[in-house]
Amino acid sequence: MKKLTYYLKKYWYFYAFAIISMVISISLDMLSPMITQSIVDRVLVGGDLVLLPKLLAGILAIGIGRCIFQYTKETTFDIVSNKISIHLRTNLFQYIQKLDISFFDDVSTGELMARVKDDIDKIWNVLGFVGMLLIEVTIHTVFVLFCMYRISPILAIIPTLILPIVGTIAIIMERKLGRIYGEISEENAVLNTVAEENLSGVRTVKAFAREKYEIKKFLSHNNRYYELNMKQSKVFVRFYPYFQMVTKLLPFTVLLLGGYFYINNTLSLGQLSAFTEYSMNIVWPMEMLGWLTNEFSSALASNKKIQKIYENVPKIKDAQDAITLPFVNGDISFDHVSFSHNGKQILKDISFHVSAGKTIGIMGATGAGKSSIINLLERLYDVDTGEIRLDQVNIKKLKLKQLRTSISLVMQDVFLFSDTVLENIKLGKRKHLKSNEVKSAAKQAEADSFISKMDDEYDTIIGERGVGLSGGQKQRISIARALSKHAPILVLDDSTSALDMETEHNIQKNLASLHKTTKLIIAHRISAVRNADEIIYLEDGKIVERGTHDELLKLHGLYYETYKTQYGDIAKQVSVS
Repeated sequence: MKKLTYYLKKYWYFYAFAIISMVISISLDMLSPMITQSIVDRVLVGGDLVLLPKLLAGILAIGIGRCIFQYTKETTFDIVSNKISIHLRTNLFQYIQKLDISFFDDVSTGELMARVKDDIDKIWNVLGFVGMLLIEVTIHTVFVLFCMYRISPILAIIPTLILPIVGTIAIIMERKLGRIYGEISEENAVLNTVAEENLSGVRTVKAFAREKYEIKKFLSHNNRYYELNMKQSKVFVRFYPYFQMVTKLLPFTVLLLGGYFYINNTLSLGQLSAFTEYSMNIVWPMEMLGWLTNEFSSALASNKKIQKIYENVPKIKDAQDAITLPFVNGDISFDHVSFSHNGKQILKDISFHVSAGKTIGIMGATGAGKSSIINLLERLYDVDTGEIRLDQVNIKKLKLKQLRTSISLVMQDVFLFSDTVLENIKLGKRKHLKSNEVKSAAKQAEADSFISKMDDEYDTIIGERGVGLSGGQKQRISIARALSKHAPILVLDDSTSALDMETEHNIQKNLASLHKTTKLIIAHRISAVRNADEIIYLEDGKIVERGTHDELLKLHGLYYETYKTQYGDIAKQVSVS
């Protein structure tokens, strides 16, 4: 991650211009009390009325000048903070994309949304408006004190003594708020997660009449979020009156002592007026200090949360000597592969070989480790022991991009984007696929028939996650997406479970015609794997049976039991014969 100092250095000229504009604006602001002093001493007391128009013109000029430089200052801060926030958000999102899949196993979507959106916004705020005010408060205070000491060093001691008191209060408040903002940031992430899960699964919620339960769960987190924000408000409310009290006492004390000095002729009426104006001018920085501390504490807490994401270093990445194959044939070998996750053994000593263009079927009960084989092939995880080879090369030595683009995957959990049917199918090669290729893939996946009946056919926009489509329709679009990619390896992870037997049979015939494509078919249905060149049956992460469909039936083992369950009387006839 590039630190914030990198961006501050990169855009230093923006900040320099903004600060110069700020200094000019503050300097003009400091001239106003001086003109007030001249009006009182030379015009009202001295009677020099000729000077009045010039002094009034000076006040007007100061007003116009301040408007110009305040505008350039604020505009520049807005521009540069927007530029930096775009970089921060983009870099964070890109970094998250690079992280291993194991990172996403432990972190919720809601938390990541909070980091990418809310927490970056808080940092953006500090780099822009809040940061601008922090700098302005500092410069403004220094300038006001300088002007005060020029008029009356004795009176200037009063604000000089008060400032450390205000600063101490601000530091104490910042420390208390820092801890609370950390908790608020965490609860905000949880609240986002609960809302996101509920809205994504709204149909499941309604199907099981869980509305009350979900509302109760949301309210519990919402109340916790409310309590933390109230806790923050109580800290702010407890300390803010001190700022108010100090800022109200300052002008009063200045007038009291200044009046005494005027009566004793050690201070002119104009000087007293100017000093009083300066004392009022130093009040707003003190009042702002509490709010600025509040915002700054929030941004620090957000930055810490973001840093925690950057502490996660991806373990699965290209080797330093990674190679790119000139051409991928699709020859796959698993050589004594074992894999565990979160302390649990998933796969044990798995070995098989699929020649380019051949098909292997993978069966087994839920949790047997079928999908883990695909995750390892794509290097979403790395093996504990053993080796996986693609075209006789260990996949750890291949470029990740080439490895993953060589595999077309139809996942068990179909994910469709809220876009047109065409764009969903083109996902694998969005820039290269032509409409006729998309339609050809859809025909192979038996999807063209229902797509053509839609109002806008391939330009029909489907809802989020394929809302409005049946499970079988979503699966067929997903298969069309994989086929349109024309990758040398095709993986079907229980991808025909929602299809009727006739549609599944037609798709199987179309897949069989892909003679140059290596196919890995994970399925619970015998019909999906029966024509495979080899079928392996997993149990407890181990291969317990392997062979062709006919060979496995003759074993009368687990595969045969599955066959009996699915085919009933037909299986008995096979057994008798």
